[in-house]
Amino acid sequence: MAKRPGIAVVGSANIDLTTFTEKFPKAGETIFGQKFDLGFGGKGANQAVASRLCGADVFMVARVGNDLFGPATIQNFKKLGIDATHVKQIEGVSSGVAPIFVEPNGQNRIWVVKGANDLLKPADVDAAADLLKTVDCMVLQFEIPLETVYYGVSFARKNGIRCIVNPAPAQPVDLNALAGLDYFVPNESEAETITGMPVRNVDDAKKCAEKLLSSGIKRVIITLGANGSLLASREGMEHVAAFSVKSIDSTGAGDAFIGSFAVFLGEGLPEREAVRRANLYAGLSTTGVGTQKSFYDRARYDADWAARAKS
Repeated sequence: MAKRPGIAVVGSANIDLTTFTEKFPKAGETIFGQKFDLGFGGKGANQAVASRLCGADVFMVARVGNDLFGPATIQNFKKLGIDATHVKQIEGVSSGVAPIFVEPNGQNRIWVVKGANDLLKPADVDAAADLLKTVDCMVLQFEIPLETVYYGVSFARKNGIRCIVNPAPAQPVDLNALAGLDYFVPNESEAETITGMPVRNVDDAKKCAEKLLSSGIKRVIITLGANGSLLASREGMEHVAAFSVKSIDSTGAGDAFIGSFAVFLGEGLPEREAVRRANLYAGLSTTGVGTQKSFYDRARYDADWAARAKS
């Protein structure tokens, strides 16, 4: 039986408001959408849920508002078995929200209003220090203040905790502050924004990863959507192919990858195998609508993995 890993996510919690539409309105134009979906989201929360559904013990460090979404978000964590001791409501601010617009081919466009997520500070990492020191992996993203991300990376490094940073949404970053980071996991557009280098194919991704590695980051994984992932370190680079799925909504696929990857690593799988399995978990998440609601539980995932392994 695989070891049951402990995962800590220091990050965002949002409410996703997803609209499915045939086209986007012009300025001043009102059009009808086809369908609407309301669900729990936020990159941090999504990654925590993916890790939990994959079988890890998970706890969340986050901030929510004092609106109707705040208590519901905390209750959702508890219902899923995620430790929400360090998820606090902040008076006078809204919870984070993410209006999402999805085209018929599954491609999405997302606006994020951070709200209470912007008030997650380095001191909140310290407040959760006793729990953080017990986990196999810490996961952070860019929907919280960068000072908190940098502090979290430093905290993990000082305490010997494996750390994954997902630089999403992409923004200018001090790569020197991430020196010694175990895993930096952007997608193509995030990698391009951060490095200024285009990422249109695997060769581009390799050049981009080389630049990121030169800053002192230990390993880079660039997720490439339907083209799989690039795993890069100073020892070499390898393209890990995707699995064929029928995608209807790609929202949250990157979060599914990171949450599951943290678990597979924590279970002791070799790095490449963890990436390969996370590729499948992320792909399967695109076969359903929404983010957390589209994530597979471990039994369902293992059945799909076993069926593909036999074919």
